[in-house]
Amino acid sequence: MRVLLDTHVLLWALAYPTKLSPETRRQIDSAEVFVSAASLWEISIKSSIGKLQADPAQILACIDPAGFEILPVLAEHAVKVARLPHIHRDPFDRMLVAQASTEPMLLLTDDAGLKGYGDCVQVI
Repeated sequence: MRVLLDTHVLLWALAYPTKLSPETRRQIDSAEVFVSAASLWEISIKSSIGKLQADPAQILACIDPAGFEILPVLAEHAVKVARLPHIHRDPFDRMLVAQASTEPMLLLTDDAGLKGYGDCVQVI
């Protein structure tokens, strides 16, 4: 199974794995796991304006050792965002949904507001 971690799930998986249920940790351990470049962009923006205490460079450095792969933002992903229903307004979350539905893969998120996007989203 291929999974895409939403930004919160990424941060928890790397720094606070006990915030994830044992089932979610098992799912991550047994899957091909991707991290979107959009999540790193979100972390960079939020940390630079003081909304998040995280070092984007340190997060990036931890991705490969954790066994995760970077998923670049492709033109197809950007175009897919325009076709998504307006269920959720956050542009980063909308990009993650677009990526998960395009690739295809399962987006693991803690945001129940994303469930309306269908089977490509799993709320943990």
